Amino acid sequence: MRVSAKSDYALRALIELARSNEGPVSAEELGRRQEIPHGFLQAILADLRRAGVVVSQRGQSGGWRMARAAEEVSVADVIRAVDGPLVSVYGLRPEAVSYNEKAAVLQHVWIAARHSLRDVFEQVSIAALASGTLPEEVTSRTSDEDAWQPH
Repeated sequence: MRVSAKSDYALRALIELARSNEGPVSAEELGRRQEIPHGFLQAILADLRRAGVVVSQRGQSGGWRMARAAEEVSVADVIRAVDGPLVSVYGLRPEAVSYNEKAAVLQHVWIAARHSLRDVFEQVSIAALASGTLPEEVTSRTSDEDAWQPH
């Protein structure tokens, strides 16, 4: 799986919003805190607004804030909002891909991969990221030394 810069930046911006106690935060401030290019961040925030993850507030004390509680927004929600489905094959969802009988087994691999990603991404909320406290189901996956190997 490849995590796009767009997903990474979106998650980093949401961590900042979830940790913010001073009300709405400007895009400029979010970008400065996380070193995210301003134009790119504006497009990401627009995607997150369309998905109902953030809202903007105009005016002198304006900026961006979470539209829902950070506990209710998962990493999967954010990735889907900015990049689309967690797993796609040639732009199609795995269940929509068709192969000839010799390669049909590939569809099962793609669906299993999506299921594994869901097991992690749907359990981790923005609140968990902001607090630095991940669910045991996620941290247990990183305790195996092999998980840290780049193969």
